[in-house]
Amino acid sequence: MFAIQVRNVAKMYRLYPAPAARLKEMLAFGRRSYHEEFWALEGISFNVERGGVLGIIGPNGSGKSTLLEIVTGMLEPTRGRVLTRGRIAALLSLGAGFNPEFTGRENVFLNGEIMGLSRQEIESNFSRMERFAEIGDFMDRPVKTYSTGMYVRLAFAAAIHVNPEILVVDEVLAVGDAIFVNRCIQTFQELRQRGVTVLLVTHDVGLVKLLCDRALLLMDGHILAEGDPDNVVNRYNGLVLERQRAFDQATPSPMLSGPAAEPLENLQYTYRHGDRQVVVVKVELLNESNRPAQVFHSGESMRVRVAVYFREHHPCPVVGMMIRTRIGMDVFGTNTELEDASPGPGRPGEFCEVTFTFPCWLTPQEYTLTVATQSPDGTSHDWLDGVLSFHVIDSRRIAGVANLHARVTTRKLPSRSPMPA
Repeated sequence: MFAIQVRNVAKMYRLYPAPAARLKEMLAFGRRSYHEEFWALEGISFNVERGGVLGIIGPNGSGKSTLLEIVTGMLEPTRGRVLTRGRIAALLSLGAGFNPEFTGRENVFLNGEIMGLSRQEIESNFSRMERFAEIGDFMDRPVKTYSTGMYVRLAFAAAIHVNPEILVVDEVLAVGDAIFVNRCIQTFQELRQRGVTVLLVTHDVGLVKLLCDRALLLMDGHILAEGDPDNVVNRYNGLVLERQRAFDQATPSPMLSGPAAEPLENLQYTYRHGDRQVVVVKVELLNESNRPAQVFHSGESMRVRVAVYFREHHPCPVVGMMIRTRIGMDVFGTNTELEDASPGPGRPGEFCEVTFTFPCWLTPQEYTLTVATQSPDGTSHDWLDGVLSFHVIDSRRIAGVANLHARVTTRKLPSRSPMPA
């Protein structure tokens, strides 16, 4: 069953060159228009299952906050409709919902009553809210005296302790400290286990990979990508790099050109970006027997083999690789420049093969492999995010991501041995 259904939603704003233009249009009684139409959203459709976590990402001005305001009923769409099932708790903008003259305690009770909770229910949850917010004596001081971090702590605590069935959050974790963010992440995971539906807008793509079942990329009011969080995040990362390159060059970013098929075989990748001067045409993960593999034992020797093709002359190409965890944390990366193993100049039409060999001292979990070709100044020629994935297995459970192969010794001390102070 879907908790949220968004059907062909569009939102249009009328932009007037000056306040007087609005009055002129009213007095014209439809005979003349003085405004321009701006469509903040257009043709937005998606579903969120009960208990699902959907992450919404995109550059500033793409329509993310407008979409959340429509989902929560704060805005009416120009077209389309939104169906929600269940009590909604929303944390959209700093300052919304709290009276700055009231104390934190008074605002918590007011917010709970607005959400339909009885005073007894609020009182029974208040101690947990207070402990989560961790603002001490400020709970009985006016909210206008709070810092930004204190305000967010209280607002988030109030939102999650009203027993919501749908939680809508818009970029509030960006102003929290590390302790608060970690606490919120644990809370999101607990809410998901309880079957609470979460709609999350954030610029923290690592958080999207960690928490979300699905992700949605908005761009200029349209859905550019939707589906697996890894794929959508990698598409977004590529988009950001392309826009940054266009900004640095002070010219519009052109669409990537060139033949659809590469000289060798087509690769399966989540997103690809670069100027294609030197392209990656084949990537392999090989085990100790030099055979392709997707499962490695901790400590086993593994090889990453990358074949590249020169479309243009390049005096000093750099070929690199990066291993990441499932949630996007960088684990290990290197390249031919760092390892002092430059392939040398390349001429148009030439191929080159680079092999990285290392012991796989990683802990048991899933990892992804990213490969790239670049120039020494950092210019990206061909960057493939998440081109391959692999699992590491071990007979022992080890915490973290690196297996440092520790040697542990123990000894018993004499019963009368003096203990250190």
